[in-house]
Amino acid sequence: MLEKHARVAAAVFVLAFVSHSEGIIGGREATAHSRPYMASIQVPEGESMKHECGGFVVADQWVMTAVHCLPTGPNGRKVVLGVHSLSQAEDTKQTFDILELHNHPDYNTLNYDNDIALIKLDRPFNASHAVQSVEYLREGGTNPGTNAAVETAGWGSVDNLGIRPDKLKEVVLEVVSSARCKRSDYFGKKFTNNMLCAHKICEDPCDKPFRKEDSCDGDSGGPLLYNGVAVGITSNGGKKCGQLKKPGVYTIISHYTAWVDRVMAEEPAPTEAPSS
Repeated sequence: MLEKHARVAAAVFVLAFVSHSEGIIGGREATAHSRPYMASIQVPEGESMKHECGGFVVADQWVMTAVHCLPTGPNGRKVVLGVHSLSQAEDTKQTFDILELHNHPDYNTLNYDNDIALIKLDRPFNASHAVQSVEYLREGGTNPGTNAAVETAGWGSVDNLGIRPDKLKEVVLEVVSSARCKRSDYFGKKFTNNMLCAHKICEDPCDKPFRKEDSCDGDSGGPLLYNGVAVGITSNGGKKCGQLKKPGVYTIISHYTAWVDRVMAEEPAPTEAPSS
């Protein structure tokens, strides 16, 4: 009997620990459709579709995301806009086939450098309160500095157990200095000048030592925003989310706007890549 009670108590403890994480890693549920640019990239799973990565609308037929979300092509994936709940029927949802996928030609699989991709939808979206594009920072614009408050959102895992939320989560983070992220005990040489890193150390009460707010698995491809403008793309961090010395890593969008313009204009791209 005592053994049974111990098992029940342990189960209750685990449930309490897991449910305490409200969002991405930390964070909160977003107000429904308050981020109308958010896209859910979904992959076929049996007879249904499953959320795999995020993205965000940047033009009437274009979604920006990360290369590592679709490294080998669309393969039956679809893009869903106007989503808040992944499982519930919502009349705001618009589902698209992928007409074209443009992965940056200089994407590096070893360190995720140049992790930016563009998806051309099979048709323009119907603009509504739940589906709109977001402004992104262009070349020459000012990116957020160290300790600046930035935001991200997604349907990614809420913990390292892979538990996924049904409804969109959002979190406010702080930019970590590039010098720190280039340190050998952080990312070392894998961290390039095309990257920005951010996290937020949680304040008391913390549910475990060194827990922090962060983006996580399934948030990849989503936007990092500064003053309402997309400045980064959720790319890659540590093998575990929420680690103290493995902040989330984001691709700096403003380094790629010439490439973005060429792709959208269907012009051939030159071979040079941004400096690392």
